[in-house]
Amino acid sequence: MQRFIPAGRVSSETKYSLRWWQRRRCFSQVAQKEASNNDVVVPKMPPFDYSPPLYTGPSAADILSKRKEFLSPSLFYFYNKPLNVVDGRMQYLFDENGRRYLDAFGGIATVCCGHCHPDVVDAIVNQTKRLQHSTVLYLNNAIADFAEALANKLPGNLKVVFFTNSGTEANELAMMIARLYTGCHDIISLRNAYHGNAAGTMGATAQSNWKFNVVQSGVHHALNPDPYRGVFGSEGEKYAKDVQDLIQFGTSGNVAGFISEAIQGVGGIIELAPGYLSSVYRTIKKAGGLCIADEVQAGFARTGSHFWGFENHGVVPDMVTMAKGIGNGIPLGAVVTTPEIAEVLTRRSYFNTFGGNPVCTAAGLAVLKVIEKEKLQENAFAVGSYLKERLTALKDKYDLIGDVRGRGLMLGVELVTDRKLKTPAKLETLHVMDQMKEIGVLVGKGGFYGNVFRITPPLCFTKEDADFLVDAMDYTMGKM
Repeated sequence: MQRFIPAGRVSSETKYSLRWWQRRRCFSQVAQKEASNNDVVVPKMPPFDYSPPLYTGPSAADILSKRKEFLSPSLFYFYNKPLNVVDGRMQYLFDENGRRYLDAFGGIATVCCGHCHPDVVDAIVNQTKRLQHSTVLYLNNAIADFAEALANKLPGNLKVVFFTNSGTEANELAMMIARLYTGCHDIISLRNAYHGNAAGTMGATAQSNWKFNVVQSGVHHALNPDPYRGVFGSEGEKYAKDVQDLIQFGTSGNVAGFISEAIQGVGGIIELAPGYLSSVYRTIKKAGGLCIADEVQAGFARTGSHFWGFENHGVVPDMVTMAKGIGNGIPLGAVVTTPEIAEVLTRRSYFNTFGGNPVCTAAGLAVLKVIEKEKLQENAFAVGSYLKERLTALKDKYDLIGDVRGRGLMLGVELVTDRKLKTPAKLETLHVMDQMKEIGVLVGKGGFYGNVFRITPPLCFTKEDADFLVDAMDYTMGKM
């Protein structure tokens, strides 16, 4: 998820207020003259052999009207003119008029194999035709086969799987297991973290944008090891000392656990400082706690160099939570832990009606097979590295880009109006994002200040797609 623009405030925030135009006037007349004389060609999208069928459904305006009347007012949407997406194939989406867009957001880091990947679709349809739902109280091979395949992708003794329907559910369950197993209540998470929006996970989440004023007990938030904005830069072990201080001065000396992403997604694609996780894991172990790796966004080969984000830090957690990419868009999540830790849920009855249903687990198994068959991890590494190099070169060209970061196909571009002060360029972010959509590129937005482009496309993204994305960003910024 990300910091969307509330529907009721879209017009006021995206009409690029007087402040935005005042900033534009500050650009020198020389620069304006050069821009007007610069005959730059609008970037062209790579060819793609698919045309969607004619759409005959309601228009974007009709859907927006119904949405405002019948859906929660808390639902947000992107862009000054919301996009009505009616079709998708691999790394591309199509609107109601059949126009194609390059999807560099992947449904919030969810579509990993590609939209409507035929192997995943076939698995879903075939299982639905045979058995859509029964209950885990009966036997079915789909859940057992997927659990085995998933366990084989994890290190050590991480081989017991609990299936859920979302990442929030997975993190809720993992936090409860940690508290049951250790007999302690205190959990440590990071400032700027996002782990969900239910009762327990909202406590672990540490951005005021995502926290309601309800009771959220037993969670302590440590300094965020942010190499760009953090007080210690990239010195991971200095940040790690704060966790020790929290344990000594904020708890009984023992904790239930520590939860973190390897790369903060909602927080703005922030990769934790080197050396941080290994140091913190040692500290948590000494305090009797369990280490939980939230792989909801970074997992399933997205970082390229490894299948799981935590592997980039050389650690092995006690529990791994996952969702999003696990099902390529199917509602599916999971917690994977060791047999010893899993045993705590036998103290009472634990049950999830839809967790591990045949259709979702058939989809999950198909996703794993596609990642292997099509070498999507290798592609994420190669294309992601290339894309990051091109974005970094763009940073050298425009002062508006303060930082380029991330791994594989989980990349962030932070926009600032002042590189020294790192002043968030909120309005400029909205403008560039909107103009890139007009060219045909969809990117996400996140970070506490809403000034970071989140680039998390399907893992079938190509170098030609990467070029188109960067060229569209270059073209847009060049005209500002």
